[in-house]
Amino acid sequence: MITGSSPFRRPRPPGRAPRTAAPALGIQAIFQDPYRSLNPASLPVHTLTGADAPLDNPLKGFARFYQPGGDQNSGYPHSLTWSYFGLSEVMNDASDCGHFDWSVLDKAFDETASYGNQAAIRFYIEYPGGTGSHPANAIPPCFAGHVDNRTNAYWNTTSPDYDSPHLLTALKNFIAAYGERYDGDARIGFIHMGLVGLWGEWHTWPYDTDTSSDSYPDYMPTDAHGAEIIKAYNSAFTHTKIEVRYPESAGGAADALPAVGYHDDSFCYREGSPLAGVTLPASMGGASYAQLQKAVERGVENRWTTASMGGEVRPEIQPTAFASWPGGSGAVDNMKACLELEHTTWKINEGSAAYSPTDPKVAAAVRLMGYNLGVDRAYFHDTAQGSTKVGVRISNTGVAPFYYPWKVSLGLKNSSGDVVKSWETPWDLRKVMPQKIRAFPDWGVGSDPTYLDYGYAQYFDANVDLSGVASGDYQLVMKAKNPLEDVSSQAKKLRFANAGQKADGWLDLGAMAVGSGGTSDPVGYEAEAAGNSLTGTAVVAACAGCSGGAKVGYLGNGATLTFKGVDGGSGGTRSLTLHYATAVSRSATVQVNGGTPRTVVFAPTSDWTTPGTTTLSVDLKAGTGNTVTLANPSGWAPDIDRITVS
Repeated sequence: MITGSSPFRRPRPPGRAPRTAAPALGIQAIFQDPYRSLNPASLPVHTLTGADAPLDNPLKGFARFYQPGGDQNSGYPHSLTWSYFGLSEVMNDASDCGHFDWSVLDKAFDETASYGNQAAIRFYIEYPGGTGSHPANAIPPCFAGHVDNRTNAYWNTTSPDYDSPHLLTALKNFIAAYGERYDGDARIGFIHMGLVGLWGEWHTWPYDTDTSSDSYPDYMPTDAHGAEIIKAYNSAFTHTKIEVRYPESAGGAADALPAVGYHDDSFCYREGSPLAGVTLPASMGGASYAQLQKAVERGVENRWTTASMGGEVRPEIQPTAFASWPGGSGAVDNMKACLELEHTTWKINEGSAAYSPTDPKVAAAVRLMGYNLGVDRAYFHDTAQGSTKVGVRISNTGVAPFYYPWKVSLGLKNSSGDVVKSWETPWDLRKVMPQKIRAFPDWGVGSDPTYLDYGYAQYFDANVDLSGVASGDYQLVMKAKNPLEDVSSQAKKLRFANAGQKADGWLDLGAMAVGSGGTSDPVGYEAEAAGNSLTGTAVVAACAGCSGGAKVGYLGNGATLTFKGVDGGSGGTRSLTLHYATAVSRSATVQVNGGTPRTVVFAPTSDWTTPGTTTLSVDLKAGTGNTVTLANPSGWAPDIDRITVS
């Protein structure tokens, strides 16, 4: 059993054969298309007070090693539990490589979930000395007689022939079954691809290509065979975030796979004489083989925009890694620079068990890691009834986005603190990108450190139906639900960096009175919404001045746009407002529920991106089964931003 930090890992040394580098993404790619905020609705603004987010927010920060039966919430606050698994523990049938016994995983996942944590895991085949609870030699018994073995005399391990067709087929079948069973499992936060090399770290040093002039044979798979494993993981896991050790693993097979992140197992360490960093690029004193140097060379230094960045604080420096925050000293490199340039979300750090939970330096680092979401404004009527709109503005002061599509809900709490009504929204927290990013010196945009504006304070809104809510005074609240809550009552909640954040996961947005005299807002429907129907040349296009930043254009001359799911309430006559843009006068037909089309003339707006409105009365059926179709059989119609019904 592991009782301290993980064993010493020899990093990949200098002197390996150079690889052909892909063109660097650099600053050009990072600013291609960051998410832009919607326009806030015309609603009363409520300013919220910020506060420090908790240190054990889910899916970020430190991970401690899994100790069966041990208290997973001891030591420095954290929400992730790390574990290795030997492949032979799952592929344990000597006669059948297609038999998988998942019990060892499920036991660990269930135990981890019982503490409210998510698991981060890696499978290995060779592990020097074993872990105490997992084997050193994890070659599946069904490989016997089919796969040749070699001895790594430096580490006293057995390496299978990673180029064996039998092994490659078995590994790809395992990965497919692994993904089928666990992809999207709420108990899992991150998966390292593992399987290849010592500790599953994608190297067999010194029996690899790192030092081409030595006498050791190369035990690593060819780049082509390694690429097969990476691509198998990419296909098998489309929900759970996956990571591979090096940017150059398998010849950079993940270069074109935006869902694959990287996992730096020697994070922010300096070695050699003179000391050189193994994380930061050469432009910041890093070695030629440093993690971010290779990322820059391959043009994947901005992979964090689509995939997670994990790894391990190098074990030798874990006790002192944050003592000189924000910089470093000795074997500890510039820690703040490491976090900011890698856009680190999480790190294995068994040494964090000895950290003081009140250490401000460690706290600053943890809050910088991954996401750090705060709501600075809420938009709603203080008194409302019927259907009313609620908006929020969310910012991210961390170094990475939130990577999972957790459901965000609005709710009302009564004076006892009970949620009496809630509404699920379509809001996507993944769009809230970091507001600032640190530029690589390699980008040539200024002296280090240079911080660039990047993400936007994202505005989200949704309509909520207050029908059936008893008149009275309530607290308007919002929550991003951790799916682990459906598995474990102890699941750690995602909490915002706000003074009004409650331990139950609900964030106070402000007081709302429900009852007579309240305001009912028009219900809006975006033209570009996925549920609508477009025919002919009709197409979604960007529109800076439009709600949602988009519109539907090229309508008319046979092309149509149909809004679906329009709510008619109890039925009857309603006001339908068409939000449109056209620099010239145009007309269109408006057809409700397949009835007789009505021709509407649209006056010119100031340009093609500044919407105007026109309103007409329509008869709608009760419920949400109404449709509204816009067309023009003989000419072009205006571009449509959205419709509202009141």
